[in-house]
Amino acid sequence: MAAKKVLILGAAGKDFHTFNCVFRGKRDEFEVVAITATQIPWIEDRVYPASLAGDGYPNGIPIRDEDDLEKLIKKYGAEECVFAYSDVSYEYIDKMKKRCEDAGASFRLSTAEETMVPSSVPVIAICAVRTGCGKSQTTRHIRDILLDMGLTVVAIRHPMPYGDLAKQAVQRFATIDDLKKHECTIEEMEEYEPHIVNNTIVYAGVDYHAILEQASKEADVILWDGGNNDTPFYRPDIHITVVDPHRPGNELDYYPGKDNFLMADIILFNKMDSADPENAKIILNHAKEYNPGAIIVYANSPALAEKPEMIKGKRALIVEDGPTCTHGGMKIGAGTVAAQHAGVGEMVDPRPYLKGSLIDTFKKYPGIGKLLPAMGYSDEQVKDLEDTINAVDCDVVVIGTPIDLRRLVKINKPSVRVNYNLEVISEPSLEAIIRNAFQAPMSDDCGCSCCG
Repeated sequence: MAAKKVLILGAAGKDFHTFNCVFRGKRDEFEVVAITATQIPWIEDRVYPASLAGDGYPNGIPIRDEDDLEKLIKKYGAEECVFAYSDVSYEYIDKMKKRCEDAGASFRLSTAEETMVPSSVPVIAICAVRTGCGKSQTTRHIRDILLDMGLTVVAIRHPMPYGDLAKQAVQRFATIDDLKKHECTIEEMEEYEPHIVNNTIVYAGVDYHAILEQASKEADVILWDGGNNDTPFYRPDIHITVVDPHRPGNELDYYPGKDNFLMADIILFNKMDSADPENAKIILNHAKEYNPGAIIVYANSPALAEKPEMIKGKRALIVEDGPTCTHGGMKIGAGTVAAQHAGVGEMVDPRPYLKGSLIDTFKKYPGIGKLLPAMGYSDEQVKDLEDTINAVDCDVVVIGTPIDLRRLVKINKPSVRVNYNLEVISEPSLEAIIRNAFQAPMSDDCGCSCCG
């Protein structure tokens, strides 16, 4: 029988991992004719290289714009479309399914089970039900607990390979200079730098089998630092899923965040300090119904401006994490919360001042509103971000991004950075749970029964 022709629908991350896990080395059974690209600008019209694709793909696999989906199905004679990207509603999934079936191909979702690679080293996975729930500060909190236990931690980050895929197959980040060496985008720097400055090695890239093999040689524990609301690429020993009480119901309505919600060993309610308690109750009821065995943990994420007096009563431009307020759909971020706490006079709308590619960003995500997403997938886009910030008529710029944006863009007006960390407010604490899992005693009596 001829190999089934498969089209993978992706966004430069889970799509490549799905190919590597499910289709690589099975050329007699499947022929992946193309991979589509969406969500991230400028990632189409590339090739998944032959060096990564393996036997049967001497010319690699073409990567094409998802907008041409129907044409691609017909052009390549695709029989099956496999959906392999994250943070989309099930309504969106239904529309994609109809598009594929109307064009003559079957449709299925890439599943968590088929894409979780087993590890000989213990894995703690931090995932979420949506982009922007607070995985970053949760990951940092877990990292600090493990380091305090005397364990060597290696963080493996969800893929963001937007450049030369062959060169990005396995990336190791141990110093800030490595960020420059690998030509990282703002999005990548935001996720890698907080680990690096705390002497934690970060791996990322394209081939997560090869990444695991290397990382396992220098880790007591692997910390899976998830992206968007994707499921873990490695089978976790502890699976932590962060939920957002600002967006109740999203834990059931978005793919594959719902899978994380159902699989979680620990469900972490973040941002309790800025959320409506009634919204948290909605999610708690869903947890009791759909994942009654999960441990529930509550936490705050206090967002504090370094110099709040510079914001009080002033007209401020709020710059937030890019993915959180684009495909994450959030209309509030750390910068907004900190500015409101500081008594901001007015949040200035950046839309009249947008430059270059940021105009297209707001057309694609019209719900962003008065926030400015820190887009930086290329040098050109970083320059567009800088020009936009400097064009806005405001008194102060509030920087709510995980890294200090001022290292990358020159801002021509006063600016204030916002910091935020995880603050667990319930028992058992994450520290108690993790120490118990590793049978490590608490340094102080935490007062909970789980420590033994």
